[in-house]
Amino acid sequence: MRYRTAVGVAFLFLSITPVGRAARLNPLGSDHRRIRVDAYVDKMKGGWVGQMAGVGWGAPTEFRYQGAIIPESDVPQWTPRMINQFRQDDIYVEMTFLRSLDVYGLDVSIRQAGIDFASSGYQLWHANQAGRSNLRSGIAPPDSGHPQFNQHADDIDYQIEADFSGLIAPGMPQVAILLGEKFGRLMNFGDGLYGGQFIGGMYAEAFFEDDVVKIVQAGLRCIPSESQYHECVSDVLRWHRQYPDDWTRTWHLVNEKYHLNPQYRRFSCTGPEGKFNIDAKINGAYVVMGLLYGRGDPDKTIVVAMRCGQDSDCNPSSAAGILFTSIGFAKLPDKFKIALDPLSKFSHTPYDFPTLIGVCDELARKAVLNSGGRVETDSNGNAWFVIPKRAPRPSPLEQCWEPDEADNSRYSEAEMAQISALLGEDLSAAIDEFAPGWTVSKCGDDMEVGLVSERRGREDVLVTHPLNQDIGCVISRTVDLPAGKASLLKLVVGHDPRGDWDLVVRVNGEQLLRRPIGLATTTVGWAEVSVDLSRYAGQSVKIELVNEPTGWHYEAAHWAEISLTTDDESI
Repeated sequence: MRYRTAVGVAFLFLSITPVGRAARLNPLGSDHRRIRVDAYVDKMKGGWVGQMAGVGWGAPTEFRYQGAIIPESDVPQWTPRMINQFRQDDIYVEMTFLRSLDVYGLDVSIRQAGIDFASSGYQLWHANQAGRSNLRSGIAPPDSGHPQFNQHADDIDYQIEADFSGLIAPGMPQVAILLGEKFGRLMNFGDGLYGGQFIGGMYAEAFFEDDVVKIVQAGLRCIPSESQYHECVSDVLRWHRQYPDDWTRTWHLVNEKYHLNPQYRRFSCTGPEGKFNIDAKINGAYVVMGLLYGRGDPDKTIVVAMRCGQDSDCNPSSAAGILFTSIGFAKLPDKFKIALDPLSKFSHTPYDFPTLIGVCDELARKAVLNSGGRVETDSNGNAWFVIPKRAPRPSPLEQCWEPDEADNSRYSEAEMAQISALLGEDLSAAIDEFAPGWTVSKCGDDMEVGLVSERRGREDVLVTHPLNQDIGCVISRTVDLPAGKASLLKLVVGHDPRGDWDLVVRVNGEQLLRRPIGLATTTVGWAEVSVDLSRYAGQSVKIELVNEPTGWHYEAAHWAEISLTTDDESI
């Protein structure tokens, strides 16, 4: 079975008894590291700000340059408000993982982590999207990230969301590795997994080190030395030594070997010769180049990682996050702090910035204790983390193009019920504008769902799509129907010209109508449907309108009108 306990993959921390409030500071040998807790928090804050700065600055350039260096003239001008990146998937996806740890603890199971990720409502791409689709269809982790089921398993996804794993693991690289085995397996495998473990290992080291070469080397110790990812980063270190003042020379060497050579793109999701390259290795190389050639300068670190191209917002986000962790929030240039919004919540999360910092602080304390460390106080009353030094033990070598057998891991009916109760795209803003009072659940992310300005002659149309081949999208509302009056549900619904779907209307769970919506049942793509609700007068009812799949072929539903009336008055 691939999910091996030989490297501690089951996330079995040492069982210890926490030391009251805090023990008194004792002399330390060379087998421990210590950091003041407030210094840890300052550096951890810096790491989050670095992510936000890198992705905000680089966002206008994302994938505009593929296999080419971004000209200096095309680098955006930094403005302080760029820091407020509360709607960036590069940041909020990893907060789903933090939430799982926050709710269930550091020993949360990989299956529960998968349920939480499957239940997320944000839009995803590549390995994340494929992994979540697998989870939603019942393929449990670690198979959700296995190459047999996920053609994007070597993509960058866990690499761009592994920052959390190091930010809550100061000086504890093994914690970052094991978090990768838990959360990285949801969508990645092989180099795609190692990329995240490498990033997490660099963050863990950045709390104690400001030499970026040593930080990179610490990250390398967290992944198998035989892997192509390790080879790629080692090449960048070697080329940096050869050309320390010319990052473009190193860029061309990276491009020739890891972009143009098919042997290093053997599981590239766009093929071994495509210009678009979202492989974890080459984008990891660009993160490292930003760190090495940035030489500790925040601006230069971000700009070099950005100008390397490809995923040019994610890469500077990772590079800046690591560097800013090393620097610490207090010492960052003001331009990265003065406009930071402390009140806005990160999209799809319960966290604003201060809450996020508090959650990470609490998880780090638990990680220190569970790893055999302790919290001590000095004579001035300052709390310190005392952390055992332990060499990291990388995960076993695996390669996406030559994978071992999948584990045949599947979710039970009870686990699937947990997922289907929450999952789907977040169309709350669209439905609030289109039909106030109604809600949308279990909506898939295919076919550009949401509110669109026009479809087949109708303006302001809501587009939905079934979640998968078995689960339809549901638009629902609970309403009190007035007594003694006739209530009528009126719908105007349409279909994509290439497909059809079934309209199902349920009231309090009872099916009142099922009607195909397609070419044979509509006029110019539209049908008017009325449902008499008179027999429910005086009752509180839950009305459900279901966009049911019929064969998994262009099954988007177009909603031009959803209305409830009683004696010609709207309800």
